[in-house]
This record gives sequence, C-alpha cells and structure tokens, in this order.
Amino acid sequence: MSNENYAVKVDHATVRFNMASEKIDNLKEYFVKLVKRELMFKEFLALKDVSFEVKRGEAWGIIGTNGSGKSTLLKLICGILKPYKGSVSVHGSVAPLIELGAGFEGDLTASENIYLNGAVLGYDKHFMQRHFDEIVDFAELWDFLEMPIKNYSSGMAARLGFAIATVVRPDILICDEVLSVGDYAFQQKCEKRMNEMRENGTTLLYVSHSMESVREVCDHAVWLRKGEVVDAGDVESLTGRYIEALSQG
Repeated sequence: MSNENYAVKVDHATVRFNMASEKIDNLKEYFVKLVKRELMFKEFLALKDVSFEVKRGEAWGIIGTNGSGKSTLLKLICGILKPYKGSVSVHGSVAPLIELGAGFEGDLTASENIYLNGAVLGYDKHFMQRHFDEIVDFAELWDFLEMPIKNYSSGMAARLGFAIATVVRPDILICDEVLSVGDYAFQQKCEKRMNEMRENGTTLLYVSHSMESVREVCDHAVWLRKGEVVDAGDVESLTGRYIEALSQG
C-alpha cells in the first residue's frame, strides 16, 4: 500500500517494558540498588509483533479485555512510546484523546486550560480565541469556566478535552475510552461529531469496551489479546466473535 493511501501502518511492532523483579519498599532503596547494579528486571512484552494498516478515512475500533495492550498501541501510534522492534508510520496531523485530563493543569481554571490544552495540541492563542465560544458551547460548561479543573468531575473534564481536540478536523483522531465517563446524551453528541469528522475524511482510532459504540462509529476493528493480534477486519463480524469469546470465558 502506498504512503498516499494509508494514515497508519503498524509493522511487526513489539513494545517491551522492564519491571523490577523484586519488591522494593522505598525510593532510596531503589536508587541504591540501581547504582550498585543490584536491581534485577524482568521483561514484559506489552505488544508482540503487531501489524495492521489503516487507510485514510477509515474508522478502526481497537478491542480487547483490560491488559490486552489497547492503550499501549495508541501511545505507540501517537509517538509517546517507541517500538522495541518493528516500526510505526503515521501520515497526517494527530489529535490524541488518550488520558483523561492530559494537558490540563488542575489549579488553573477551565478557561485558562482551554488555551493551555490548545497549545499542547499545537494551536496558537489567536486560534483558540477564535474558537473559544465554540469549544465551551460544545462542552456545555459556560457556568463552570472559572472553576479550577481539579474540581471538575471526570465527565466534565472529558467533555472539555473532547471539545478542544475536535475543534478542527485533524487527519487522525485517537480516542481512548474517555467518552465512557460522560453521560449518555453527551456520548451521543460525541459520536455524532466523530461521524461528521469521518464524513469529512478524518481517520479514527477508537478504544471502547462498549461494542455497541464501536459498531456505531467504526467500520473496521483489530482484536488484541495479551499484546497480540487475534484478528483484524470488518467491525460487525469481529465484534460478534469477540462477544462470543467473552461469553465462553
């Protein structure tokens, strides 16, 4: 597949973490052992030889139980993590919604955080000023603008983060379970915006434990289990097999 045809290409990617193999009770003990080269690690492969390709304009759901590597895969695609083996190619601008509250400063007000989060996403102050009202309208937070973000509920923070990330159409939108904390009406509102963005050419990578939501916004899916790809393909058939596998234990 040529570079012009795909947005994301994950090619035999493996992500390795080193975990301490012994119990250490405090930070001082950790650094003493580290300096003395007495600290032993064991290898953990969060992703193992993962490969799949996402064409421009497609919407892919990434499904699997907790610990299957879904969030690790999204962080790899965003460039937060680097592969131990293999490669990841991304073509286009990326708007990531991976961790709730990422880019927000708890002691600042929501109004101040709109500009801060916009800067994290690469938008300048003038751009954020032009789109300020649109962001607050979508998030439905006019009554709470001067409240510090640390006093926001998880749902309110998710609404603000989504509104900022989607204020313009990115080439690729990456969304990791952040909508699950919102109320049903706002989830529907977000799904509608994601569908509108898709109609205008945005590529979507979407993690959710709700197969109904995945089917609503995605046309393809990749199924992970313990860091490995079980299968990838049509969203309806794949989510059906996934639900059946869960029911069988």
